[in-house]
Amino acid sequence: MANDPVLHLLGLAKKAGRLELGEEPVGAACRARQARLILLAADAAPNTRRRAAHFGEAGGVLWLETPFDKSQLGFVLGRSSCAMLALTDAGFSAAVVEKLAAQDPERYGPAAQQLRAKADRVLQRQKEQRQHEKNLRQGRRKPWAPPPPEEKAPPPKRGKPRPSKAHRRPKDGPSPEPGPGRSPNAAGGPGGRRLTGKFRHS
Repeated sequence: MANDPVLHLLGLAKKAGRLELGEEPVGAACRARQARLILLAADAAPNTRRRAAHFGEAGGVLWLETPFDKSQLGFVLGRSSCAMLALTDAGFSAAVVEKLAAQDPERYGPAAQQLRAKADRVLQRQKEQRQHEKNLRQGRRKPWAPPPPEEKAPPPKRGKPRPSKAHRRPKDGPSPEPGPGRSPNAAGGPGGRRLTGKFRHS
């Protein structure tokens, strides 16, 4: 019985760190959504079966009774006895139940198909994740596109802004007084300003 392919796979899963033994570790793995399959010994106590059903419901995990008793499971897993265990790897879970289905198709066949479908989905996601990480390492990203040109703002003017002509102050200096023949609004005088208006001859 020690050379049974199912027990051999369970031993490999334990060496790979993909197996939890005992009620408390199995319950913790189910609550953490890490368990993929719960297996029970054929001579497990009724309380153990109820806990396995509760763990499976809480973690959305399939639980099955194996044809091996507690001593047989414990022997291959390095313990005196083992009533409950959980596999945390989808590939190991599907392989174990497929070996069980080969021995008893009516009892384990539907479970084997269900777990194989889950394992294939997990494997596909892992392949996609590895390919994505490989693309990132090799620098395969979206082609680079130049950014759109930005509109350049006009350079700021230096110095203080000059006021408009209407607001300019007149230059300092005497303003000419209107005389005979000169219009009081006529501009003229020093500085070579242009004189406007007309002279009248008396």
